[in-house]
Amino acid sequence: MSTLEGFFKGWAKPGSVPPGAVSGRPAVEPGETLDAISGHFRLFQLADGHRFSTDDVLTAWYGTSWCPTVRRVLELGGGIGTVGMIAAWRLPGARFVTVEAQPESVRLARKSAAWNGLEERFDIRTGDFREAGLLGAEETFDLVLGSPPYFPPGSGVESEHPQKLACRFELRGTVVDYCRTAAQHLAAGGVFACVFPVAPAEQEARVREGARAAGLTLVRWRPVVLREGDRPLLGLFLMQRAGDLPECLRDKPWVEPALIIRTRTGAVHPEYAAVKLAFGFPP
Repeated sequence: MSTLEGFFKGWAKPGSVPPGAVSGRPAVEPGETLDAISGHFRLFQLADGHRFSTDDVLTAWYGTSWCPTVRRVLELGGGIGTVGMIAAWRLPGARFVTVEAQPESVRLARKSAAWNGLEERFDIRTGDFREAGLLGAEETFDLVLGSPPYFPPGSGVESEHPQKLACRFELRGTVVDYCRTAAQHLAAGGVFACVFPVAPAEQEARVREGARAAGLTLVRWRPVVLREGDRPLLGLFLMQRAGDLPECLRDKPWVEPALIIRTRTGAVHPEYAAVKLAFGFPP
């Protein structure tokens, strides 16, 4: 074994080595890539389809940071598995249920689960999470994660690729539906973490209205600035059921300082470099 294995520019890659790294199975098929996602974990993606983004990794990081004691996790709109795989890397004792409507994305998520040795911990379901019966009424989770699509259909340039289109535009539910479903399946004291735009202001209002309508209360949230000096475009939100909190904490969220992704010069911001280390990715 090379002394450089597991290192990237002086960085030691943390975590156990998954079975796919040893066997090379499942194999990368034509039109796919296999990319680093957290520690030694990797993710299958379409070369010309939806690719994982900063939004996804921040959702996993934020939710697992503020809900570190977790037995069961639900991911709504699981896509190709980005959020769930990172969360599983950070929560090695947790079991997951993920729900995704696009069969191609489900196929890729299952390949990634196999490569990363997560098949026994993951129940990956195909369908629209709003469908009756896809999630049992009795199923509850300590942590619910979601990266909802941001825009109503017709409000922007729509991709012809079905994966990209559904990840950006609200073809199967809005942030209100994510809040409603999360509230229905949260265990006592459980939390729901999601990412959503905060600009324009109407977008942030949609999150707050969705939470209120679902009986959730916003506990804390963090603006995300993509480049130092710009206004925040995204927000990371943490919610709980209002009935699980004392009156003094309801609808009085703590607003954290903005998380800056890149400096004015385009370099990775020092804080975001530390965040990347927290989910096993080179800084």
